[in-house]
Amino acid sequence: MKKARSKPELKLHWQILIALALAVAIGLMVGQDSALFGITFYAVFDFVGQLFLNALKMLIVPLILSSIIVGIASVGTTDNLGRLGGKTIGYYAATSLLAILVGLTAVNLIQPGVVDGSPQEVFGLSADAAELEERFADKGSDDIVAIFLRMIPTNIVAAASDGQMLGLIFFSLLFGFFITRVANQYAEAQYNFWEGVFQIMMKITDLIMKFAPIGVFALVAQTVASTGLAAFVPLAKFFFTVVIALAVHFLIVLPLLLRFVGKVSPLRHYRALSPAQLTAFSTASSSATLPITMDCVEKNAGVSNRTTSFVLPLGATINMDGTALYECVAVLFIAQAYGIELGLATQFTVVLLALLTSIGVAGIPAASLVAIAIILSAVGLPLEGIGLILAVDRILDMMRTAVNVTSDSCGAVIIAKSEGEEGILEDGLARNDA
Repeated sequence: MKKARSKPELKLHWQILIALALAVAIGLMVGQDSALFGITFYAVFDFVGQLFLNALKMLIVPLILSSIIVGIASVGTTDNLGRLGGKTIGYYAATSLLAILVGLTAVNLIQPGVVDGSPQEVFGLSADAAELEERFADKGSDDIVAIFLRMIPTNIVAAASDGQMLGLIFFSLLFGFFITRVANQYAEAQYNFWEGVFQIMMKITDLIMKFAPIGVFALVAQTVASTGLAAFVPLAKFFFTVVIALAVHFLIVLPLLLRFVGKVSPLRHYRALSPAQLTAFSTASSSATLPITMDCVEKNAGVSNRTTSFVLPLGATINMDGTALYECVAVLFIAQAYGIELGLATQFTVVLLALLTSIGVAGIPAASLVAIAIILSAVGLPLEGIGLILAVDRILDMMRTAVNVTSDSCGAVIIAKSEGEEGILEDGLARNDA
């Protein structure tokens, strides 16, 4: 007797896209005042959306601690850390910073969140604009000193409870590094404990993301119910701001690094990597694309297994150029939507946190949402602002993943050339074509 085939589960991105379409239709239909049994649909949307945002916020502290500690401890215990590790981490930090600066420039020039009229009315935000303006009014360039002071908290527990993410991240970096500097029996116990915490947080994140379509539906329906389609014009500007910034990094910054630092042809490299780029775009997962990326870089680009086996897996974990760029643009867009002009000190904080969170939480599903929640909390912006970007997050996720994978592969080629490897993007392509 044949077993009944189980119905294939609809993938998460399709669920979210369906939820978005339903949210727009139902939000327009019910409006802000329609009610059932005395309870407005708007209130229901608000309740469900807040539950989803609270669940994301719940992840922040344990996820930051465990992911950064495990990441730093695992790198520190790698036999290849030496010269190759130094070059790899230096490249990843540099390209992520360049990506963030590209995003920062684009969002300040285009200003997608600046609208005519009241931002609260256009976007349907509930936070008190006057209170937010007062909170950011006194921030100036002198606050950069305070940022560095906050990096070393006097009480790590208080820092975690108060949302001082810079202090928490700095402590995590130190803790992870010094795990590798104690006796093996203690180091192993600590590493296993934090790895266990990280794996548990991954499972909890998976659970919460199963409810993402419901959360997305509630947040978008709430916005549409209160504002109609007015918010979609600046949202389209936000979408194209991110696309333009990603394109600049993908088509200008990375090719320039390949040409002038790696001394190789960017066109040949992109041709060699095209299967991995397409896979990254379709799956929106650097980790899932990793085997194909390694195959392309080794067989098509001619990079040695020694380099690819170290540089690419590490890059799939900590190098997220597109994600870091997106986080920066998203946070400044949300600030603009609230009518807040972030000063130099606050933008510096955003850049620093985007760099650190792209390293710390990049490997988790929907990493950008958690990272953006961390940055919003750190700079004092309401988490409800995340609801503004959910409608376009999935498509942008596919694009920024392709940028992430491309940057990893460029790093492998540049580092291989610096290590004196011959035949990069010559012999490899010749072997593959033969």
